[in-house]
Amino acid sequence: MALHDIVSPLPGTFYRRPSPDADHYVEVGSTVGLGAVVGLVEVMKQFTEIETATAGRITEVLVDDGEPVDAGQVLMRIEA
Repeated sequence: MALHDIVSPLPGTFYRRPSPDADHYVEVGSTVGLGAVVGLVEVMKQFTEIETATAGRITEVLVDDGEPVDAGQVLMRIEA
């Protein structure tokens, strides 16, 4: 099985959940389908959904909730 990086498409603040009182979109070990939302990046009150480019299992979460990220930064890894 191959590992694939899930990267931020733009700089901003990364969120692992849709709202402060909600559960995380995914955890390490979660199985996800193609196009599954795994997080959000917020820039100036605009939220961009981060989606998977492949189906598989989340093996690493590299960024904490509320942490600033750069464009191209690896957020998670998925085993396809």
